[in-house]
Amino acid sequence: MKKNVLIIGAGGVAHVAAHKAAMNNDMLGDICLASRTQAKCDEIIASVKRKNHIKDKSKKLYSRQIDALNVPATVKLIRETGSAIVINLGQAFVNMSVLEACLETGAVYMDTAIHEEPDKVCETPPWYANYEWKRKSRCKAKGLTAILGVGFDPGVVNAYCALAVKRYFDKIDTIDIMDVNAGRHGKYFATNFDPEINFREFVKVWTWIDRQWKEYPTHSVKRVYNFPVAGLCPIYLNGHDELHSLSKNIDANSIRFWMGFGDHYINVFTVLRTLGFLSHLPVTLTTGQEVVPLKVVKALLPDPKTLAPNYTGKTCIGNFVKGWKNGKKREVLIYQVSDHKKCFEEVESQGISYTAGVPPVAAAMLVAQGVWNPQTMVNVEELDPEPFIAILDKIGLPTDIKEIKPGSQDSFDGTVLDLKQELAQSTATVTVSAANPMIALAPRPTAKNVKKVGRKNK
Repeated sequence: MKKNVLIIGAGGVAHVAAHKAAMNNDMLGDICLASRTQAKCDEIIASVKRKNHIKDKSKKLYSRQIDALNVPATVKLIRETGSAIVINLGQAFVNMSVLEACLETGAVYMDTAIHEEPDKVCETPPWYANYEWKRKSRCKAKGLTAILGVGFDPGVVNAYCALAVKRYFDKIDTIDIMDVNAGRHGKYFATNFDPEINFREFVKVWTWIDRQWKEYPTHSVKRVYNFPVAGLCPIYLNGHDELHSLSKNIDANSIRFWMGFGDHYINVFTVLRTLGFLSHLPVTLTTGQEVVPLKVVKALLPDPKTLAPNYTGKTCIGNFVKGWKNGKKREVLIYQVSDHKKCFEEVESQGISYTAGVPPVAAAMLVAQGVWNPQTMVNVEELDPEPFIAILDKIGLPTDIKEIKPGSQDSFDGTVLDLKQELAQSTATVTVSAANPMIALAPRPTAKNVKKVGRKNK
């Protein structure tokens, strides 16, 4: 068994992973949290202790300071902590540095997002080929296990694709991955995870349609779908990490990713982007000082971790898969629902961080037991999905599977039409007030709740 885990990062996802790792430390051993700001790690440890989540009190839960871009320092930390498994939950900019440290020490590598360079966004697909996959041969030569993108999306949704192939379909036509957050945090505007990474995702839309990459303008293709528990939600065609590996590893004609955005989010995002505030490139002020607009926006927005105490509502993330089984058409929705309030009650986190932070710990448990042991670099869909989903069922992310009658009202049609037609259907209308900006968040009036007001006849 592989023992001792090093978690790099101290954001919302690392917060959840630390809780879950401590709750399973009889299997995982000692747990070290490391970040540029050690105090943030100590805050997470205090939360774990406050919830009494250290299962085996004989195992250590402690913190260290680390600049994860510094490969020699990370190598030294891995060796000093005796960590056999490294869960990289830092910003995506550090992926290659942490991977290099794992290649030198032999520690298992995991992350939850594709690598990014600060001066590049939405790179030409398949994006993994630009960075991670270039090191695959070295991982194989050293017998090193490296599991890429093992959060929820990417991660669990990749496993759902593998499950669809293994259990539900003989041949797959389309996979539509859909991610909605039907929750409310009470802030005028906030992102649910690192704003910098969040906004960088929405510069271009690269999607896999008819077995080729196609590019669309951001938020140009919109659908409304009635999700389990979450209900009717608007979703937009987006590019996303998992498409870059699924297009290679899953035999399907089209694989698309859709994310839910309310009209208010679309409005604020569009204004920020149009004015240039979401640029990842530096600009020079009249003072001569150089700043990156996106980093300024990040500094002004709420820290995603602070949203947790007041978050209500649910998330729903899943795969709508269409294809054939035994010669007959089949449609299946494989999905997971999480409740923000319940997540906070359990681990003092909101649901978005929860769904991303639980899966890497489940993966670490499988690695510790030797169930997942590829001894090379893999994406999640290349591994057996069933033991992964089974552990997730037990530790907080139970999966539901819904059989859909082909062509019924519960079906989902992700076929992308002529762009001019799509643009006409993708508008967002928002009501705002300069005197009270929070009006933008108020539910829209409907015929049922609007009272008619008029003069009384005398």
